[in-house]
Amino acid sequence: MPERKKLLLRLDPAVYEAIARWAADDLRSVNAQIEYALRLALKEAGRDPRKDKSPD
Repeated sequence: MPERKKLLLRLDPAVYEAIARWAADDLRSVNAQIEYALRLALKEAGRDPRKDKSPD
């Protein structure tokens, strides 16, 4: 598995709390929930990173 990218993310406190509640409901960490939400948005936009990879 490739090394994961690190980034600093600033969020509105209300957005963070909503994500934290969603993460708790899904038994995920906030970090994992943010990645999950981003993957959902990418898939919906037709930009699924799993489909973008060309076969080696």
